[in-house]
Amino acid sequence: MKVDLIVRNARIDTRDERRPSASALAVLHGRVVALDEDVEGLTARETLDAKGLALLPGFNDVHAHSVWFGTTLMEADLSGVASLDDIYDRIKAQAAETKPGEWVVGAGYNPVLLQGAVPDRDALDRASGGRPVWIKHASGHSGQASSAGLAAAGVADRDVPEVDGGKIVVDRDDRPTGVLEERAMALVQEILLPYPLASLEQALELATAQYAREGITSVTDAGVAGGWIGHAPAELAAYQAARDAGRLRTRMQVMPVMDALHELPGHADEPARRGFGAGMRTGWGDEWLQLGPVKVFTDGSILGRTAHMREEYEHCPGYHGYLQDDPEAMRTRIREAAAAGWALALHAVGDAALDFALDAIEEATRANGWPPVPNRVEHGMVVRPDQLERLARLGVACVVQPSFITAFGEGIRGPVGKRRGEMSIRARSQLDAGIPLAFSSDRPVAPGAPLLGIQSFVRRISEEGLVYGEHERISVDEAVRAATVGSSEVTGQQAHKGRLAPGQLADMVLLEAHPREVDAAEIGAIPVRATIAGGRFTHRDADVD
Repeated sequence: MKVDLIVRNARIDTRDERRPSASALAVLHGRVVALDEDVEGLTARETLDAKGLALLPGFNDVHAHSVWFGTTLMEADLSGVASLDDIYDRIKAQAAETKPGEWVVGAGYNPVLLQGAVPDRDALDRASGGRPVWIKHASGHSGQASSAGLAAAGVADRDVPEVDGGKIVVDRDDRPTGVLEERAMALVQEILLPYPLASLEQALELATAQYAREGITSVTDAGVAGGWIGHAPAELAAYQAARDAGRLRTRMQVMPVMDALHELPGHADEPARRGFGAGMRTGWGDEWLQLGPVKVFTDGSILGRTAHMREEYEHCPGYHGYLQDDPEAMRTRIREAAAAGWALALHAVGDAALDFALDAIEEATRANGWPPVPNRVEHGMVVRPDQLERLARLGVACVVQPSFITAFGEGIRGPVGKRRGEMSIRARSQLDAGIPLAFSSDRPVAPGAPLLGIQSFVRRISEEGLVYGEHERISVDEAVRAATVGSSEVTGQQAHKGRLAPGQLADMVLLEAHPREVDAAEIGAIPVRATIAGGRFTHRDADVD
């Protein structure tokens, strides 16, 4: 038999308990068809001599923002600034390439790295030559406008209105600083959006090319087509066009935000439902592009102190953060989406928000049964012991981001304090409770390379070099499992993804070394030599042949 690809002389970690290792592998029609002795006698259209390199299942990031990430590659990069002057310089450089009257957009700024400092709105005006400026904070839950930007958004210097589910931040003189939190960001986004679909296709091409260079073969895009995180109402069309044009280098499971769903008329005897026209729901699509759960934002972020906590924030007497909408209104929409067959992905950062999310999921499951893809909560930055038990009982995954620890762990621990910090970004506790553990990055909020995430799962060292929850450390093999098998379980795709075994998709990554073979502090630096999705190379070093 002639197959499409044979890989020989590899050290294959199959992640299959029945056959954990191999040295040769054959691929036909995008799937693994043979290992080791079953490869003998086969011929192939292409043969790869791995020369002893490590071959693993492709990495799977179950919570990222691909269009958002891709657009940051086309905007002023503020992720590595060391001072406010650096910001002004980069805005000035971006303004020089921007037409008069158009917005100057910067991305990736993390105020935590500058001890909470934010740019001066008037200084941004000077840097941009009077063009309106919009800076996207790395958390995605706030942004910064210049004076010209505020004026364009209709925000006056006095009589600043309140915003449901958000805030226009003012200084001690009640003058807006330019910082817009949560739903207040819509004041600017309504001007900048929607993006042209051609720009979104370009963003997807740029983002997935970077994913491939890092060994990623699958991504779940956690929020598109609406809300503050979407880029266009027809955002799904950009994914389909990019896929049709061969511009997607990774498989995509896409989560529409709840705002993109609408009431669906039905029979009088049926429950109220919410979804897409024609009744499309979670699971629609194929192995390359599939609808995932519906994304619901219940609260904000700890970095911005907008996550909803049961106890007050450190040094903020009486302040607990807040939910992003009326609780009953959110419960109703969640119940209606579940009735239409949607799985649920509820953004819940604070433990009070997690209580709300689990209540809503339990109610929806009781009424509608199990969805086609597992229900999940996103982030769960502070999870109490009783909530771990409840997550396990309900069969709900808690999708954490290990790279948050290395990017801004102390920025999280500071607002919640030492005791709650010990309940943050749980990994070991989830495994011990029987909850499936996946890898995710939330990119571009934090660095997204999966090898760095595996390293962070294992070491748990913060940006200041401090241990962050030693009791939540996991082994290298457990972390690799999270990025492969665990991610496939959380996305409901374990039947055909996550292992290198006959019948599974031929998604794999060729590494210079297996993560277990290097010092834990060096895992993130392991070179990715090639990435293969469906038996086709999406990234390949020149000497890999």
